[in-house]
Amino acid sequence: MTNEFYFNLILFFLVAIIALELAAKKLRLPPAVAQLMGGAVIAFMPGLPAFEIDPALVLVVFLPPLLMHGAYFTVWHEFRRHLTGILLLAIGAVLFTTLVVGVALHTLSPALPWAACFALGAIVSPPDAIAAKAVLQRVALPRKLMVLLEGESLLNDATGLVLYKFSIAVILTGAFSLQSALGDFVFLSLGGILLGAAFGYLVFKTLRYLHDTSLMILASALPGWICYVVGEHLGVSGVIATVTYGMMLGWYQHEIMTATARRRGSAFWDIMIFMFESLVFILIGLSLRGVWERIAHADKSLADYSIEVLLVLAVVIASRFAWVFAVDAIAQASKSKTHIRRQPTSWRESFVKSWAGMRGVVTLAAALAVPAQVPGRDLMLLCAFAVILVTVLFQGTTIGWIIRVMKLKPTAHEHAYLNEAQTWARLEAAQYAVVNRLAHDERGNVIHPRLLEQYGYRANLSDTMKDAGSLPANSRQAHFNVVLAAVAAGRQELLRLHRSGQIHDDLLRIMERDLDFQEIAALHNRA
Repeated sequence: MTNEFYFNLILFFLVAIIALELAAKKLRLPPAVAQLMGGAVIAFMPGLPAFEIDPALVLVVFLPPLLMHGAYFTVWHEFRRHLTGILLLAIGAVLFTTLVVGVALHTLSPALPWAACFALGAIVSPPDAIAAKAVLQRVALPRKLMVLLEGESLLNDATGLVLYKFSIAVILTGAFSLQSALGDFVFLSLGGILLGAAFGYLVFKTLRYLHDTSLMILASALPGWICYVVGEHLGVSGVIATVTYGMMLGWYQHEIMTATARRRGSAFWDIMIFMFESLVFILIGLSLRGVWERIAHADKSLADYSIEVLLVLAVVIASRFAWVFAVDAIAQASKSKTHIRRQPTSWRESFVKSWAGMRGVVTLAAALAVPAQVPGRDLMLLCAFAVILVTVLFQGTTIGWIIRVMKLKPTAHEHAYLNEAQTWARLEAAQYAVVNRLAHDERGNVIHPRLLEQYGYRANLSDTMKDAGSLPANSRQAHFNVVLAAVAAGRQELLRLHRSGQIHDDLLRIMERDLDFQEIAALHNRA
């Protein structure tokens, strides 16, 4: 196949993304489910070759930006507050699942080496950040539960990949040291944190000197990939390095990025992340044909593998339930003994936390990367794909229904925050103070009466309503409806002047940009 064919194929995939997104909305399915099923259908289309996906390339292309995007929007205070719970899921649950899967599989198939059983456990143990984000962004959960699941999805890939590498190394070398493995894990984790922090500091110092918006966006986005590549090259966790950098950028971007860079950067990231998430699930579906052909030429038939596959599926799902419920029960008991006053974790929350264990691209890439000489490689591929299919197609499509049945709803933040009205009162009081100072000359004469009137009105209104639950919706909407009508009239006149040849294209673009900013601000404030 020529390079032109593959380029045309990529264009076809992008068109398929649009069609599958529309189909998902029509059928009320999570887009990830529609894209995975669409990829599987495309894989068996006549005339298309079997797709051999390079697992290393998939990880380096897709994983860093998706991890960075999730880390960028992480609320640091909440992440730090629930760090213990996040680590119990990201490290504890992955270790426990790996152990249980390995023991169960070796019990069923004693001929399979222990290291191979644990390698399979490491492959299927970490819930996927991409799959979790694709599903969780369309459901409403209590804030603490959402923080735990999103935080877990950012860190558990590192745990799973480290366990996987250790297991494969044991198979190939025959040597294992628990002390050495623990030391390597600490080195990988701390090294990743330090590397990500170093890149974050470098970008923090650099961006303030970049006055070009495009350069600022590019200079903030590229380190997400660079952190991952450099981390893997240095032997530390590229996943943790990327997450650390993303969290630092998300924290400091308010200080170092211009408003224009943030707006344009948000549009850039929204489109890129949408494409990458969609392509990942299509690629997972496409890989079904290759897995199917490998199994067709394997020593055992698909029916012979069925018991082992079903066992792995059952253990993967059941082990997460066992871990989550046990940890939550222990945490609740310890709070009772220490008389810590916190809202208890209900069994409903534990159930949803257990159910939200979708697997995805990391599981697939790890299975595809297993060396050919490793015993049980065909079983690993089949189990990996079965776990992805069941968790995404079954758990991913039912989690919204389960949340509704469990009657879990978003709750208020644990700490007292200013509400919207109080925040606007603070902001507009500060704005009015500056305007009031600058609106007068040295003699005290008003030189900017319209600005003084405008900001004074807004400050008085916000101060009056600061203790209300929300701003006066009717008057606020009516005000900005007038603003939007004025913007629409200005846009119509601007286009009339341009179409009649009275203004140049350059002036059209400049004036249109200002009207766009006015419209964006008015729409935001009206809502």
